[in-house]
Amino acid sequence: MNPSTFVLPAVLTHAQASATALALVQAVQAQPRLTLDASALQQFDSSALAVLLAGLRAASEQGGHITVQALPPRAASLARVYGLAELLQLPVASA
Repeated sequence: MNPSTFVLPAVLTHAQASATALALVQAVQAQPRLTLDASALQQFDSSALAVLLAGLRAASEQGGHITVQALPPRAASLARVYGLAELLQLPVASA
């Protein structure tokens, strides 16, 4: 795996959020320009968005940037509902 890529787990709910957020923040501290691969994400809740926000905040503090790739459609839809599409640089949803 590329050291500048952080892969989200298949399950990211409240139970996994703290540990995943900590790991993501540590990855950002080691590599402030990071690609976040969400392709494995299958089961999640709004806590997954909190993890993404923690990573984005850490990257911003380090002068870096996170690029989110392969966010599942349901997660992207949830991000749009919460008003995070622009912040996560998600493509505009088709009508």
